[in-house]
Amino acid sequence: MKVKGFFEDIKGPSNILEIRKEKIKNASPKPVTKDPINELAKKIHPDKVYLTIDSVEQTTATSRTYRFVKSNKYGEDAPEIPIFQAGQYISFKFQIGESWVTRPYFISSAPYQVLENRSKKPFVEVSIRKKDGGFVTEYIWENWKPGTEVMASMAHGQFYYEPLRDADTIVALAGGSGITPFHSMAREICNGKLEAKLILIYGSNFKKEFMFYKEFIDFEKNHPDKIKFVPVLSGEEKGWDGETGFITKDIIKKYTDINNSTFFICGPQVMYKFVEKELNNLKIPRKRIRREVFGEMPDIYSMDDFPNSAKNKKYSIKVHIGKSIVDIEASSSESVLVALERNGIKNDSHCRSGECGFCRSQLLKGEIYVSPENDGRREADKIYGYFHPCSSYPISSLEIRISLA
Repeated sequence: MKVKGFFEDIKGPSNILEIRKEKIKNASPKPVTKDPINELAKKIHPDKVYLTIDSVEQTTATSRTYRFVKSNKYGEDAPEIPIFQAGQYISFKFQIGESWVTRPYFISSAPYQVLENRSKKPFVEVSIRKKDGGFVTEYIWENWKPGTEVMASMAHGQFYYEPLRDADTIVALAGGSGITPFHSMAREICNGKLEAKLILIYGSNFKKEFMFYKEFIDFEKNHPDKIKFVPVLSGEEKGWDGETGFITKDIIKKYTDINNSTFFICGPQVMYKFVEKELNNLKIPRKRIRREVFGEMPDIYSMDDFPNSAKNKKYSIKVHIGKSIVDIEASSSESVLVALERNGIKNDSHCRSGECGFCRSQLLKGEIYVSPENDGRREADKIYGYFHPCSSYPISSLEIRISLA
């Protein structure tokens, strides 16, 4: 960049304006019917993607990996599988009976597996652990097979490595299916597409429940300078000579340089609370702790500040959808989003954790409880009566307005 001097430099914007006026003056009066930038943006970030299940792999007794390829059902105009960053998620759209629901699942494959296979058969994978009694996972187990067509949107979330912000070493603290985004990162690192070191400290009850156990052993064996794998068992297991108990500050300190690392946390809600307390004991600055949202809270009544007077109560919700009004019933134990879905009302959502804002709606009347751990509302929304149904629970009868889906 050449610096000409203060007075010459500040004339730059005015020169640009004069150039624009001249170009507009000499432009053709014929309307521009195509916008190549918007067309490119829609290809890279489509509103919806249509996928076909290519294969299903049983990874543990309770988890499966589903591989998706672009659906041919909608012809060549169907969007390609979008690019994404290791650590992002897909939001799937389901119609189960009369209910329309969404569920986010981390991508367990790596971005390079889309880019390098563009001319062949690009794919994306998600690895899902079945939850006993789970409304959606039981549906997936019964219905998702090779050839099944699904609709989704991708990629979402901010849970990825950013070299301008994060340290060269990622310390991943994971539990259960929270390992999936780190599996994506590990693949990307081992293939030279992500310049970082990954130390994964992964907790589970028993060895048989570890997802990607063999893969991470191989990652570490083949790339010892890039990958470190520390499995931790909380249950008793004969012959286990690794770390046991929970992911404590002592284990974290034993395997990491706490002063030169960025800490990524992903797992069940109970793990977040425990691990964050351990990191606080190590005096890790908040700016070096990244956490992914953990979905809807399994037991909202466990929150200390949830009002006792609203527990085990049912309330009515008057829902404005465009010019229509629908009356539904909701329990205080379920989020407003779940109540809408259960009654067959579409309301777009992605994260289901109060963060992304896609389900943002207007509260016209009534009182809601919003968990402070899942309250991603902007301050202006709190003032003007907007809320996120996925992280809000009725504690009185409500009147709300939602967007047309």
